[in-house]
Amino acid sequence: MATKSLCSIPDCGKTAVNSRGWCVAHYHRWQRHGDPLGGGPPATPNGEAQRYFREVVLAYDGDECLAWPYGCDRGYAQMWNTRTGKTASVSRLVCEEENGPPPTPEYEAAHSCGKGHLACVTKRHLSWKTPFDNSNDRVAHGTLPRGSLIGTSKLTESQVREIKRMQGLKSHREIAEEFGVSRAHISRIIKGVSWTWANMS
Repeated sequence: MATKSLCSIPDCGKTAVNSRGWCVAHYHRWQRHGDPLGGGPPATPNGEAQRYFREVVLAYDGDECLAWPYGCDRGYAQMWNTRTGKTASVSRLVCEEENGPPPTPEYEAAHSCGKGHLACVTKRHLSWKTPFDNSNDRVAHGTLPRGSLIGTSKLTESQVREIKRMQGLKSHREIAEEFGVSRAHISRIIKGVSWTWANMS
C-alpha cells in the first residue's frame, strides 16, 4: 500500500491532498489569502497578499502587465477581502481603487491587455465595462472560447455554415439527424441564437 505523504507545511501533520503538497486547510488558506499560512491572528490579519496589494499593485504605475503571484481562480487573481470576509477578484478591487465604484454591480473589471486570465492586475489596464462589452473584448483578444473551441461543442464552424445553407431545403429534424444534434440546437443556429458569428461566406 502506498504511503500517504504529509502536508509540506512544517508541523502540520495532515495528509497532503494536492500537487502543492498541502493539506486541505492550508490549500484553502492559500486560496483565500494568497498564502498557505495566511489568515493569522488579529495582529496580522492581512497577510503577505494584502501587503503586496497595497505596496506593489496599487503603487505600480507602469504599462506592462503585473502578474499577481498569489491565489488565482482559472488564472484570474484572487484575494481575501477583509471588508466583506469573502474571496474577491483582485482586478475588481484594483479597478475600484483606480476608477471608483462600478456604475452598477453588474459591471465587470475589464482588461485592455486581454491578459486577466494570466493574473494581470495592472491598474492602467483596467476599466469598468458591461458583461456584453467585456465578452466582446475577450473575443477580440482571442481569450473567449467559442464554437468548436468549447470542449462540449458537437459541431465545427464549417458544419454550422453548412447547416445555415440548408435552411429551407430540409426540415430541422432532417438536419439534426444528419449532424447528430437535437432539433432545438439546429433551431437556435438557424434563428441566430447561437453561433451568430459564423456566417455563411
